[in-house]
Order: sequence, then structure tokens, then C-alpha cells
Amino acid sequence: MIPTVYIVAGPTAVGKTAVAIELAQKLGTVIISADSRQCYKEMNIGVARPSANELAQVKHYFVDEYPITTNLSAADFEQIALDYLYNLFNNYQSVVVCGGTGLYIKALCEGLDDMPPVDKYIDRQVEEEYEEKGIEWLQESIKKEDPAFFAVGEIKNPVRMLRALSFIRSHGKSITVYRTQTKKNRPFRIVKVGLEMPRQELYDRINQRVDSMMANGLLKEAQQLYSNCNLKNLQTVGYVELFDYLDNKCTLPEAIDKIKQHTRNYAKRQLTWFKKDPELIWFSPYKTGLIEEIMAL
Repeated sequence: MIPTVYIVAGPTAVGKTAVAIELAQKLGTVIISADSRQCYKEMNIGVARPSANELAQVKHYFVDEYPITTNLSAADFEQIALDYLYNLFNNYQSVVVCGGTGLYIKALCEGLDDMPPVDKYIDRQVEEEYEEKGIEWLQESIKKEDPAFFAVGEIKNPVRMLRALSFIRSHGKSITVYRTQTKKNRPFRIVKVGLEMPRQELYDRINQRVDSMMANGLLKEAQQLYSNCNLKNLQTVGYVELFDYLDNKCTLPEAIDKIKQHTRNYAKRQLTWFKKDPELIWFSPYKTGLIEEIMAL
């Protein structure tokens, strides 16, 4: 019998974790996170990592496993998640994958194109320049040197921009040239579930969650990470705004408002990404009998 991977996707704060845990419990299985930040040990409150109680209910993989100095790409996640799955299928007929990082989910389900490696010296040079000059320099460099990536890439995502800039400086070609969009065959069945709710309700949940994060110590967490604030992995909503506050660039209320605004913007981008996937079947997280419907797919 072919094993099944249940994907639970959707925007931030929509309720993916609760649905994934209930689904995993009903299936008697485990969860692999598809979140590009929850995997880092030092990032907890700001990335809405599952609580200790939630982690105790169902075993989670790719959560709290790597130091923030480790730079992981979607290609890395593809291999890590596949390794998890092939081992887990020895004991489970199905596995739940839960997260909102669209490229990670795409990498797992469809694979990524094989690309030549970047020059390590160039990669280090680019990273050092970015740490010195910041994201605006990075955006301008991409616009000038790789207009093809600038036109279609995520120009607010420093990890992908750094990869693109190192790539074109290494090979003289845009990274977009190597994107064939050819799906890889996977030896397991994939069921994709998307969670959504009315836009204003989602935004209200985001605002409330940010307030809860602040009450639970997000500022203290940002203070503890401040000495590493230039690391790529910390160029993340919830941290960069508080780093600005710690740099006296804004007041604390202004930083909190920016976190809410930027998180809402991020949720909108996530929905835009996921809505392009025709294989996603959409549900409200509150739907009666939701878990049974998912299991019947």
C-alpha cells in the first residue's frame, strides 16, 4: 500500500498547528514542520513555534533542531524532509506535513531543479557585503545584476536574493535559467489541504497573536538575539522590527504596529502563493467534521 503525506498549508495564524495535531492524532502518526524558521533553536516566540504542550501531544520533526547560524535552503529542506519520510514510512502508513513556507512545501512535493553550486568565496563575499550594507544594497544589486530574478523573485527575502546574487556572480547566468518547473515523481501519495478564513478575521487573529507574543516575552527574546541581528535567519518579521526599536529607530508601540502590519502583508503573500496551487483543497479550520473529510480524501 502506497503511504500518504497529508500537507496542511495556509497563511500564518490561520490555525494550521491545531488541525495538524488533531489529524496526526487521528491517523496515529507524526508531524514534519514545513516552516523555514521554527527549525532554529533560538527562535521560539517570534516564529510561533508549537508550545511544549502541543509538541508533547504529537512528535514533531524539523522543529528546534538547528542553530541560527545554519543557513538552510528549500533544497536542503527537500532532502531533510524526504529522509525523514523514508525512515518514518517504516513505522507509519501516513505522515502529516504542516507549515506556511510555500517553497518548502513545493520542494517536498515536486522537487527543485538541479543547479550548479555557487563559488564559496563569492558566496562569502556577498554575505559579508550584505551584513555591512543591508537589504537595500542587496535589492539594488539584484536589480542591476540579475533583472530576470528581480522581475519574478522575492525581493523582500534576503536568503533567496543572496542565493541569486551569488549564483549570477559565480556563473554569469541568472538562477531563473535553471528553473525548468519539471515535477519529480514521489513514491508516496500527496493530499494537500489549505486552511483559510475571511480576511478580516485572519487579520484580527494576527493582531491578537502579536499582542500575545509581546505579553509572552518576544521583546526579551529579541534582546537575547540582538548580538546576531545581522544573520540572514533573523531578517524575519517579529525580530527586525524589535531590532529597530533596540537601535532607537522607532518607539516600542511603533515596532509592535509594524510587526502586525508586516505579518498581515506576509499572510497575504502566503495566500497568493498557495492559491496558485490547483491541488490544494481549501477548508475553514472551524468546519465541522474537518478531520474526517481530510482523511477521506
